[in-house]
Amino acid sequence: MSNEQFELLNNLNSLKKMDMLPKEIPDSILENINPDFELREYQKEAFSRFIFYMEKYNEREKPSQLLFQMATGSGKTLVMAGSILYLYELGYRNFIFFVNSTNIIEKTRTNFLNEESNKYLFNSRIKIGNRFVTVNEVDNFQGVNENEINIHFTTTQGLHHRMNNPKENSITYEDFIDQKIVMLSDEAHHLNAETKALKKKKLNQNEFRELLSWESTVNRIFSSNKENLLLEFTATAELTEEVIANKYKNKLIYDYNLKKFYVHKFSKEVKVLQANLPTIERALQAIVLSQYRYKLFADHNKIIKPVVMFKANYINPPKRLDENTVVSSEFKEEFIKKIDNLNAADLQGIRENSEEDSIIKKAFDYFEQSGTTLENLVMQLKLAFSEDKCISVDSSQENKRNQIIINSLEDNNNQIRAVFAVDSLNEGWDVLNLFDIVRLYDTRDSRNGQVGKTTMAEAQLIGRGARYFPFQLDRSQPLYNRKYDDDLENPLRVCEELYYHSSHNPRYIQELNKALDTIGIKPSNTVQRNLILKEDFKKSDFYKLGVIWVNELKTINNSEIVGLANKIKEKTFKFSLNTGFTSEHSLIKERPEDLDQDYEVVEKTEKILSWFGGSIIRKALQRNPFYNFTNLKTHYSNLKSISEFISSKEYLSNLRVELTGTKKQFTSINPEQKLNIVSHILKDISKDITKDSNKKYGSKTFTAQGIKHVFKDKVLNFNLSDGEDGEKGFPMKDPKVPSNYLDLNAEEWYAFKEDFGTSEEKKLVLFMKSAYEELKKIYSEIYLLRNERHFKLYRYSDGKVVEPDYVLFLAKKGETKQLIYQVFIEPKGGHLLEKDAWKEEFIKEIKNDYEVKTIFQNKDYNLIGLPFYNNEDVNKKEEFKNEFYNLMI
Repeated sequence: MSNEQFELLNNLNSLKKMDMLPKEIPDSILENINPDFELREYQKEAFSRFIFYMEKYNEREKPSQLLFQMATGSGKTLVMAGSILYLYELGYRNFIFFVNSTNIIEKTRTNFLNEESNKYLFNSRIKIGNRFVTVNEVDNFQGVNENEINIHFTTTQGLHHRMNNPKENSITYEDFIDQKIVMLSDEAHHLNAETKALKKKKLNQNEFRELLSWESTVNRIFSSNKENLLLEFTATAELTEEVIANKYKNKLIYDYNLKKFYVHKFSKEVKVLQANLPTIERALQAIVLSQYRYKLFADHNKIIKPVVMFKANYINPPKRLDENTVVSSEFKEEFIKKIDNLNAADLQGIRENSEEDSIIKKAFDYFEQSGTTLENLVMQLKLAFSEDKCISVDSSQENKRNQIIINSLEDNNNQIRAVFAVDSLNEGWDVLNLFDIVRLYDTRDSRNGQVGKTTMAEAQLIGRGARYFPFQLDRSQPLYNRKYDDDLENPLRVCEELYYHSSHNPRYIQELNKALDTIGIKPSNTVQRNLILKEDFKKSDFYKLGVIWVNELKTINNSEIVGLANKIKEKTFKFSLNTGFTSEHSLIKERPEDLDQDYEVVEKTEKILSWFGGSIIRKALQRNPFYNFTNLKTHYSNLKSISEFISSKEYLSNLRVELTGTKKQFTSINPEQKLNIVSHILKDISKDITKDSNKKYGSKTFTAQGIKHVFKDKVLNFNLSDGEDGEKGFPMKDPKVPSNYLDLNAEEWYAFKEDFGTSEEKKLVLFMKSAYEELKKIYSEIYLLRNERHFKLYRYSDGKVVEPDYVLFLAKKGETKQLIYQVFIEPKGGHLLEKDAWKEEFIKEIKNDYEVKTIFQNKDYNLIGLPFYNNEDVNKKEEFKNEFYNLMI
């Protein structure tokens, strides 16, 4: 079925196009998600759709069942966490998280409950409205705290068994009487066992509902209260099957598939490396490549540990052995023995067998150029891939013991570099630093042009391994996206690539590519384009002697910071003194008047020093290593002592603290309670201190860079069949849309031989052609240059990067000096006008607030940023034209 046949999805898609979905994400989500996890646009859209459905969708069904189909690695669990926070605001308190796999249960429990985990999803303190909230794991919902978030974690099978075989203190159907429950199902495609069976059996839907199975158990709980919610999350909902599609016709709320995830550069690039080598030598290729990445990261001060997975096809030896039988444990022994006995001759053989332009050849060249001999490399590999750095996850005993290690491969204290497995990691494995998968066997199961189950499973494993490891060299780079797709010569491209190492088997690779295309991880038509400057332009004085003015990214000097930021000093830190008095009070019908006063709830606000005193604050500071005086000096170089930090109004002393509790509680706050409150405050503000002292900004002083040093020929990489604009990557001399045709070689004002931009960008170039004759009447030199990452600007307020698509140079001779305009221009498609509005504001801001420190005699420079150019929006187009034609006055 097509997306248009999913009524709910289609309706919400239409509302999105009409800009009618909510734009603001509630504070309950924004302020309580772990600030280390930046919400991505597609995650915000998931929340936006869910909020609209809950609050405004006229056809909402009750109880409500919704399906989020989101790509592997897209952060489904983060969307779950945000949904829990939002639903708490709507009055929901009790949640069941269930999934088919114990592995995923343990991972999610850690993500929801363990504050020490680097994958913990919530903020250190959750505050919704005026209430501080904790997340609790519960066995059942009888007698739970109605002010907290209560989550029961279970497998689907476990839930089914406990519900139908009740025991003391276990969850039962009675838990759901008169209670509204939110059920969160991960890997939800497993729920559809009965639904798929409808095709194979003659029982009707009602008869199937009466069966005691996983799906019917879930449905019985779900149907027990009309306010209940069942939120399903999966990357593979099997919506092409008619019976499944019919089930989710009015339930599919969001579809962010792997293809979109890949095109938007949130995944690694996938490469298949074939080698006609023995299995152990292919394994050696993989670890050389892994060590190459490790060193590249280290060269840029990034301590990132790449992991290699060795995939066998048997856990135990089968009765019938052949040359394609690879038992995981046996290969692990062979690998460890090989590493123990590795020598330079082994690596020399790998090097000699690598093709001239291969990534393996580049790795060996890198080691040679950096002064690493083969003997040195042997020592590195022996240390990096020694037996204690290898782990197996195949047997049930190994799996249980090693699960925590496997799910924390990215942690700094986790030293594992090699994982040996068969299929234990096929679902629910959340790892970002997997960069190599070595297929140890050479079999095929595809028949008659159909992709086999094993090949599809391998493609799905690649999809999981393709999760991007976030890194950036500076703040000008995106953190969560690939950065070097268009920079073909950058060595760091390999740090954004997953290599699938296979024996040389063209038919298998063809089948694998088909499977990858099916799941959306394989680009279908990637081409290289040469962006070349015209020779006439290169010979011109304007190119040889001209300059472009750009600003710089600056970091606030800590010597300029005196005291905490105003946003900290102006904040009121609120705490509730919750010791159980409230519930006790509600049980007593009559009490003496003075006792009533004791139990009256009041709010009091005082400054932190007045509330708690210097000794309590000093003890709380000593508890937190962040507040070591040496560390504080790195943030506040003018700070003279810890005493000043405590007593000065510029630092802690005037922070406002609001406590809520009964009058009796206020008279009995003990030192430990005070210490805990101050410790919470200090933990809270430490993140803001770090952000403020490392704050970036764009300088308002622009400096000159030679045009010939900035604008050079480039090789670009384009995917011609994917993306939101099908015109991108096509030359104007041969565009997809005939009306975008222009032979730029004949246009003296355009500096490059071609333009491979989007439809909107090509329309801007055509607009320039129409305006050229008028410009010529005023300006003696006119050049439009395409900015393909040639230069960057930095927003004044926070240093955020802006790369205007074009810069237009206009030069005319004045009475005494030559006047040169440098005009920044950004065409923007309608779907991006609102999202990128901040860029437009900054570009327009430049002309009224900049300084050029010129040393050029007889030349004046004016820097101007124009509004976005958009060919479809009449108002935007008119705004642009008015500003553009002002250049001719």
